[in-house]
Amino acid sequence: MKSTFRLTGLADYITLGNAMFGTMAIFFLILAVDDTLSDPYSEGLATKYIWASMLCIFLSAIGDIIDGPIARRYSKRKLLGGSLDIMSDSLSFCVAPALMIFIMFGRWGEATPLWTISLGVAGFWVIATGMLRLARFQYEEASNLPYFHGLSSPGNAMVLMSAAGFIWLQPLLGVGPDLKNAEVCLGEGVDYACHATPGLDVLILPIMFISGALMISERRLSKLKHGLDMILSIIQMICLLVAIIWALIRTGTSDVSLELGGDIAPAGWLFFASAMFAIYYVVKPQPPVYAGDEEA
Repeated sequence: MKSTFRLTGLADYITLGNAMFGTMAIFFLILAVDDTLSDPYSEGLATKYIWASMLCIFLSAIGDIIDGPIARRYSKRKLLGGSLDIMSDSLSFCVAPALMIFIMFGRWGEATPLWTISLGVAGFWVIATGMLRLARFQYEEASNLPYFHGLSSPGNAMVLMSAAGFIWLQPLLGVGPDLKNAEVCLGEGVDYACHATPGLDVLILPIMFISGALMISERRLSKLKHGLDMILSIIQMICLLVAIIWALIRTGTSDVSLELGGDIAPAGWLFFASAMFAIYYVVKPQPPVYAGDEEA
């Protein structure tokens, strides 16, 4: 009987590192909730920890990219890797992004129950479809198809982080509705509830439902291993990474992102650029059907 450590390889330790980053992302989200009774777009949410959580999810995605090639190169037998991958990715790319969006846009009970419940259902949808996506990926892993069936779970996390970052910072970009003139009021009982509702935050719900549906769809999406798709993917990841780091550096522990104005505005535009690259990846023409896939 081999010990657990003798069953693991280098790639497995990278996967455990990915899970560690996912766990750290959740811890940072807990730290972000400074005062649940305060204005969530003011002192009630320590947004520096939100950006730190995004950075952890991003680093986990980088680790997820490199652990596969390392496993193929250095691991002769894949004993624990598949199971570890599913558990790690579920934590980092399903639970952490869903919780992040609920904390960012849930407004801690100051919104109507309809909004809070809808956001919770959308979060569950992201987690459930992400788990189904990961299970299918493990099932299809031996097929060597040149494309994915559906959006990958790390790709979905990138979409959600890009959208959430842009929507959160949109009021200070000078484009679209601002905080003080929100046309859609989802708050009740306090004066600032409506003002704490940026006009675009209602878009996060359809984005979550659509991204989750894409993960379990039959749409063929290239694996971004070469050509223009790989170049655009690298640019998109650079935009997202720079946006997160910019926001993290420019935001103090007690600062409110929406009061920093021009200091943090470039991060909002970089989040927007990252989201546009992600949309292009999803809507571009599908790769041709692989012969082996037709037989399956």
